[in-house]
Amino acid sequence: MTTKLKRLALTLATLATTGLALSDAQAQAADPVKGGTLIYLEQQAHTNLYPPAGGFYPNGGILNQITDKLTYQNPKTLEIEPWIAESWTVNANATEYTFKIRPGVTFSDGSPLDAAAVAKNYDVFGLGNKALKQPVSEVINNYERSEVVDPLTVKFYFKKPSPGFLQGTSVIGSGLVAASTLALPFEELGDATKIIGSGPFVVESETIGKELNLTARDEYNWGPAKLEHQGRAYLDGIKYIITGEDSVRIGALLAGQADFIRQVQAYDEGQVEAQDYQIYAPSTRGVNNSVVFRPDNPLVSDIRVRQALLHATDTKEIVTTLFSANYPQATSIIASSALGYKDISAKLAFDPAKAKALLDEAGWSVAANGLRQKDGKELVLTAYESLPQPQNKETLQLVAQQWGKVGVKLSVLAGDSGSKTVDDLDPLKTPVSPAMVGRADPDVIKSQYYPKNRDVLRQKGGLSDKVQSFVDTKLNGLLDALASEPDRQKRLAIAGEVQDYVVDQAYAIPIFEEPQAYAGAPYVQGVAFEAVGRPSFYSTWLAEH
Repeated sequence: MTTKLKRLALTLATLATTGLALSDAQAQAADPVKGGTLIYLEQQAHTNLYPPAGGFYPNGGILNQITDKLTYQNPKTLEIEPWIAESWTVNANATEYTFKIRPGVTFSDGSPLDAAAVAKNYDVFGLGNKALKQPVSEVINNYERSEVVDPLTVKFYFKKPSPGFLQGTSVIGSGLVAASTLALPFEELGDATKIIGSGPFVVESETIGKELNLTARDEYNWGPAKLEHQGRAYLDGIKYIITGEDSVRIGALLAGQADFIRQVQAYDEGQVEAQDYQIYAPSTRGVNNSVVFRPDNPLVSDIRVRQALLHATDTKEIVTTLFSANYPQATSIIASSALGYKDISAKLAFDPAKAKALLDEAGWSVAANGLRQKDGKELVLTAYESLPQPQNKETLQLVAQQWGKVGVKLSVLAGDSGSKTVDDLDPLKTPVSPAMVGRADPDVIKSQYYPKNRDVLRQKGGLSDKVQSFVDTKLNGLLDALASEPDRQKRLAIAGEVQDYVVDQAYAIPIFEEPQAYAGAPYVQGVAFEAVGRPSFYSTWLAEH
């Protein structure tokens, strides 16, 4: 343990001796206590804090405290509510959006958060900045331009209908930042001290990769309009400490050396709850934790092979063996709590006999060593584990055991391998990959599968980049329609059609609905989560303990 952590542990231990911890009921009944620093242990260091890169949970957990959004998505109702925008109008075909900006809001450098600042943010998020290597936000589709109508009114124009834009103004990737931040090249935005937002906390100091300190902004008075808490944050600050080992985070929490931690594995939930500590597992409401295929690889280019592996996967065994009730078994490619969800569980049935028959039909016969082979090649596939996803190595290893029973070998490689990033882009080297993404809007499906977004099927990149041997124009057309249909019911119907199509083509094997799992000490009160599970500490307070 570092000297700083030892000091921190001693301080917390001393505080703990001054009185008994309040029960949840007692603490909830008490008035919020002002002051104190929340000690937050994070599993992974943040990467780039350019707001559209906020989808990575360590990034979002910081951006959620230091930036505000135009709108607020109520995590219970999923309705869009006022925040920095007091009000808005949308034309009939969702090609023009006009926002009235709340007066008196400033960034932490003192510059105004007015219509011009909002316009500048969305011109960058919607169009990108090639000179500074700032990419387009995956939540903004068909963006054309902004117009500053007056100092507190901004209007956005879209080339085609963009029905997901309003919800897109509420997500972590749309955090508003000052012009000084937008002027920096992408590669410099991994330094948190350069992210100037208007949020309730500001970055005080950072030791990159190890520790980050936030302090409350005294003049903050523009939280989401419908929140009970208004004004300055209750906490004085937040200290993030990167703590990679699961056992160390749990141990520190239960020993009183930390107040709140992220990424609690399912097998640790029992010991946390046994000491009356709180488990938080908000849904990510997006594309489920899945295994996806790259059809450019000849081993999985045959739909019968992909369908066979889908039916060889026992997702119920995975969930019951590795996870808890906080990880529901997937019944579609998106979560049951997601907008546009359709139950297609019948298409995901575990059926090893059908799997074997499909592999036989595709010409893959079982050799003497138990592996399927065809034309002198063995059916051996490779996947890299995804470190941010809970127990992903163990999940892939269990999938490998299941596929092994039908004669297919899956080799699971370490997620921290130096070659992972390059290999994962090449379908020839990585035909199988874990994937998920959270967002409480049907556009999340486009974010996952569209070639110009995350492109998990690798319709571009690797071999496809050279010869374009795999492009699914039907899928891409459906995804374009999903992002451009202004009629709500028609849009939700398209979302259902996409779910059917992805599974019918066996492009993905959805496994479970992924929450974000956190644990907190019983004296930590008022923790909130945005609609896809990133924490907000604006209303958080520490009861006397």
